[in-house]
Amino acid sequence: MSGFSALAEQVTLWFASIGLAGLGLMAFTEAFIQPIPPDALVIPMAASTSDPIRLVSIFLVVTIASVLGSLVAWWMGDKWGHPLLERFASESAVRKFNTLVKRYGGFGIFIAAFTPIPYKVLGWCAGIGKMEKSTFILAGLVGRSMRFGLEVLVIGFYGEQFIDFLTGWQFIFASLLGALLLYPAWLWWDGLSEGDEDE
Repeated sequence: MSGFSALAEQVTLWFASIGLAGLGLMAFTEAFIQPIPPDALVIPMAASTSDPIRLVSIFLVVTIASVLGSLVAWWMGDKWGHPLLERFASESAVRKFNTLVKRYGGFGIFIAAFTPIPYKVLGWCAGIGKMEKSTFILAGLVGRSMRFGLEVLVIGFYGEQFIDFLTGWQFIFASLLGALLLYPAWLWWDGLSEGDEDE
């Protein structure tokens, strides 16, 4: 196990030890600075219960905390600007995120909020570009609600069956199929550049 993996596991266990408060703190900080996604807690927490109230609580905590954390990312981008991006993101990634915000606006924020695209970097870019906060919040809220809502819903219904699926041969097959289906999306993401925006 690498040093980062061991550290990430220890940090995740610490967040898990304080329950929903830990989930909220993890989701909040991940949205602007720390690299461990809250899914690492959402999945086991949702799989461990069938109580609808508990599942709704998990969904609300992770979604709201993540959106609140993204506001910190927006503020960081507004305050520290490009030096922040140059320190924590590659030039290519920054170019793509800038294009995503400029070309798609609120929908670009939704894309990052719903997908594994790093939400924090897009939040920084939105702050640098002084994107309207109401649009930023709404797009993030919709995207995060869909992402975590779907996760909690699936795991809440299937629980341990879903965990078994993640460790079985079916997951390998589904991953290969998903990779094929997502290949066009990867080509689209890889082709994003600010130069296209100016054409």
